[in-house]
Amino acid sequence: MNSEELRIAGYSTALFSTWFFVESYGLLFDAGDGLSSALLQKSRKIKHVFISHADRDHLGGLFQFHQLNGRGDFPRIHFPAHSGSFPAIADFTQRFDPHVRESVWIPIHAGQEFDLHKGLAVHSVRNEHIDLPAPITKSLSYLLVSKKEKLKPEFRHLSGQEIRKLADTHGRAHLSQTVSSKLLGYSGDTPVSHFEHWDNTEILIHEATFLGPVDNLNNRSNKHSYLEEVLQMVSELRIGKLILSHFSSRYSAEEIDATIKKLAKAYQLQLPIYRILPGETNFDILRGEPVYEG
Repeated sequence: MNSEELRIAGYSTALFSTWFFVESYGLLFDAGDGLSSALLQKSRKIKHVFISHADRDHLGGLFQFHQLNGRGDFPRIHFPAHSGSFPAIADFTQRFDPHVRESVWIPIHAGQEFDLHKGLAVHSVRNEHIDLPAPITKSLSYLLVSKKEKLKPEFRHLSGQEIRKLADTHGRAHLSQTVSSKLLGYSGDTPVSHFEHWDNTEILIHEATFLGPVDNLNNRSNKHSYLEEVLQMVSELRIGKLILSHFSSRYSAEEIDATIKKLAKAYQLQLPIYRILPGETNFDILRGEPVYEG
């Protein structure tokens, strides 16, 4: 499956709730409030949950989701390794809802990669939403990566029979190499910095909490992004599609859309841009109308 076929649902409003469900792979990125009531029975499809950090708007829906869908060792809940909130939540839920005791809680350090099933993995990336010295990890971004075994270039001119003979002699590993493709990037909450890991990503979901830098400078809590720096970043990278999220509810839909269009044109972006407006749930983001076509 390529990015064109991904079905992504989501809700994202700064301070209130954020979650994104990649239905095609049974993946959930963050678990904000209202997750279960929005997805209903589709929430049963979720096998792996990747939480970016412990702000309540990113995990408030975890309790209801977990008690409805906990079965055997699923779902598997991945979280930043040094965040003490998650062991506390795991302890509480296992006592409050005994039927979820077998669920697996997995602490993640930056740079770790988790194989989901053959050919698909999630890679964790440290971000600077929470200002702490490395290697302390309390906030993460994620990359969904596709891996395929392909014939090495030096053997591609050979016939099928010749390749089979070499495989019999040296083994298939000698003939192939792993080729990785970045299907999806999820920023979580983060300022724009050290963004080279997003290069060559087919779909990027990135927060844009504030429309302008003044609003961001006035924000004295954990660090966020503002719209222009996100679009400037994208102009320097190879991104297939952009989904903007986590807008503050202080902005109207008209204000958000007008600013996206203005800045995207200013940076001469050549990609479709989608956005999740405050207070709106979108059940199939990529099959909706982009706010900017490129």
